[in-house]
Amino acid sequence: MKRTLTLLSFVISIAAATAQTTKKTDDETNCYLKWAQKFESRGADDVADGIYTDVIITFRNGGDAECFNGKVEVKDGKVIAMFLKMEDGSYEAVKKKSKYDKIPVTVTNGMSSTIVTKEDELINVLFIKKIKPKKAGFEKAPEPGDD
Repeated sequence: MKRTLTLLSFVISIAAATAQTTKKTDDETNCYLKWAQKFESRGADDVADGIYTDVIITFRNGGDAECFNGKVEVKDGKVIAMFLKMEDGSYEAVKKKSKYDKIPVTVTNGMSSTIVTKEDELINVLFIKKIKPKKAGFEKAPEPGDD
């Protein structure tokens, strides 16, 4: 009986250790992290003042994130209005209140600075059309032949 309990506790401890060390797969990485990695690796062009209808607005809470199509207005390099795109093509204003009203929402490298809401939710605007094109990879050299 002691041997069975010892063996069982050993198997459970190995399973627990393995579960803690496994890496996250692409399915477990949230939409915000996937986009942020793309912006980080490629960079983005500057965002000029204007209205953009091709942005993604992300809402994060802990490790969870949701990404929605949206529209924003940029003035003097700052996001001044955000709208979520509805399924019928119309737009609805984002009504979340910022915890820090005096901090402007600036745009750097195609991404807005993070807005922290009163509910401690994190919001970012991603200007996905501003991502720089993927760089060409290096061409592999041929293997030596029998000449």
